[in-house]
Amino acid sequence: MFFRQRSAANATLSYFFGCGGKGKSVAVDVVAGDEDWFVEQAAVQGVPISYVIDTHVHADHRSGGLALARRVGAPYCLHESNRGLTTFDFQPLTDGQRLEVGNVIVEVLHTPGHTPDSICLVVRDLRRGDAPWFVITGDTLFVGAVGRPDLAGQEREMAAQLYKTLHEKLLGLPAGLEIYPGHQAGSACGAGLSGKPASTIGFEQRFNPLLSMAREAFVEAVVADIPPPPADTNAIVRYNLGQTS
Repeated sequence: MFFRQRSAANATLSYFFGCGGKGKSVAVDVVAGDEDWFVEQAAVQGVPISYVIDTHVHADHRSGGLALARRVGAPYCLHESNRGLTTFDFQPLTDGQRLEVGNVIVEVLHTPGHTPDSICLVVRDLRRGDAPWFVITGDTLFVGAVGRPDLAGQEREMAAQLYKTLHEKLLGLPAGLEIYPGHQAGSACGAGLSGKPASTIGFEQRFNPLLSMAREAFVEAVVADIPPPPADTNAIVRYNLGQTS
């Protein structure tokens, strides 16, 4: 497996990984303007881009996912809950679905809380065995923080959903599993993010203070520490749904 992490605009972290042996790859959370970088990386690895995935409809930056997918002729993937919201067709992803990318297997976890459509991607390299190797957590779980719950409104309800997601979907994963989040320090998508661009499930369980709280304390803490919304949030979301150019 090859793996690349890209630090992009707005403290966003994007990903490109795949199977060189069987010539398949995945681009995740592409920022508009970065499409050339993914095309260049695919050329370096000598592979086509097989899937382009956004972990959710972003509210802090314009996505380059759809443009990249159209450019390289790959499916553009979002969680199925976005059906009827976009003005374009996309490949819907469902909870538990597995994408085969050569020897790499990408398992989709629906992880609502930051947004209703948020997903995380558990990645395996079958050449190493069937145990998961890492998880791309989008804006659900950051290093030292969690995603803000207010972008879809109903922040208390979404914070409670985020707590359920974290404890039922992510914290049950192996403690040594690497996590790669969608942002690092400087992002408005959460409060208290670390500048470190990766961690493990076990490290976050031990040192991320939000993960040791009971449900009600978690909800209170998360809604009390919501940063100002990203600039032009509504316009960005409309763009990412294809409702404006």
